[in-house]
Amino acid sequence: QVQLVESGGGLVQAGGTLRLSCAASGSIFNIPTMGWYRQAPGKQRELVATLTDGGSPNYADSVKGRFSISRDNAKNTVYLQMNSLKPEDTAVYYCYAVHLVTGTGMYHYWGQGTQVTVSS
Repeated sequence: QVQLVESGGGLVQAGGTLRLSCAASGSIFNIPTMGWYRQAPGKQRELVATLTDGGSPNYADSVKGRFSISRDNAKNTVYLQMNSLKPEDTAVYYCYAVHLVTGTGMYHYWGQGTQVTVSS
């Protein structure tokens, strides 16, 4: 199994910057994809950004040009650099990982979430 722990959330003013981190532990091998989702009150959880080994980053249209996802494979950590934050970015941000187990299949894991609040 895989455990994901997010950090870096907080309260910032519009136009500010935050960097989220997510560290994976447990069965840390064969995690081809990591990323970030978010969920605002009363809204469905939506994709923010994902990154797959050997592929290119995938971003939601609403964050393109402002957010950047990166991964440090040696540290089993994925980051989300968030610039030019807007009040509509306010949400709980969840780390996401896909764990590939040979002979079994793929498993999807979620972190507990970290709150990002952007004030006007």
